[in-house]
Amino acid sequence: MGFREDQIRRYSRHLLLKEVGGTGQRRLLDASVLVVGAGGLGCPAALYLAAAGVGTVALADPDAVELSNLQRQVLYGPDDVGKPKVEAAAAVLRRLNPDVRIETFPIALGAGNAAALLRGRTLVLEGTDSPGTKFLVNDLCVAAGIPLVIGGVVRWNGQVAVVAGGSGCYRCLFESPPEEGTFETCEGEGVLGPAAGAVGTLMAVEGCKRLLGLDSAAPGRLQVLDLLAGTTRQVRWTPRPGCAACAAAPGHR
Repeated sequence: MGFREDQIRRYSRHLLLKEVGGTGQRRLLDASVLVVGAGGLGCPAALYLAAAGVGTVALADPDAVELSNLQRQVLYGPDDVGKPKVEAAAAVLRRLNPDVRIETFPIALGAGNAAALLRGRTLVLEGTDSPGTKFLVNDLCVAAGIPLVIGGVVRWNGQVAVVAGGSGCYRCLFESPPEEGTFETCEGEGVLGPAAGAVGTLMAVEGCKRLLGLDSAAPGRLQVLDLLAGTTRQVRWTPRPGCAACAAAPGHR
């Protein structure tokens, strides 16, 4: 597999796993993942992707670090307040694993730049608090055939969806974004810091499963977590007839 001696030691616990091994670790090292949103979900997700040896981790977020972020956005400290999130996060990730190429985009992902940001990606993780961004990323990933993991969290509750492989998309499940002001946000409702960490980490787990080609990372499944009650449940869905996003997917008939 062409691993250096230090890589063999660094990734030794991966190499022991029959689901990973040398072939799987090489797949991780060759992957390019875009993390949309470097906040409460994007921070732990990017942290674990970089530690796992994902070869390229790209971060897209237009915001600067605020003091209120530090309760849950674990890549930042007090000295980072006022700095662009992607730059502060990149500094930590580069120190964590020099094998990983970190790309930074201090911009909001939108219709005018999303296609360029997604080009050449093996996987996309979306962890913003904007429903419009989630649907935009869904539509573009489905059209490009890029697997997508979408996460959300508020209060003690989280959701993680995997979209890939023609089994229906985020728009099949929810159809369209809610109107502005009709959905809950962390800013308005609050969020437990470790709840964001749990959801972001689960996003990284699902992302690695997709990168490793494991069938257990099945699309068409939404995991719903109630971390206060300590319960999880799954919502499964199938392609919705007439879904415009799925109609643009490669191989759609």
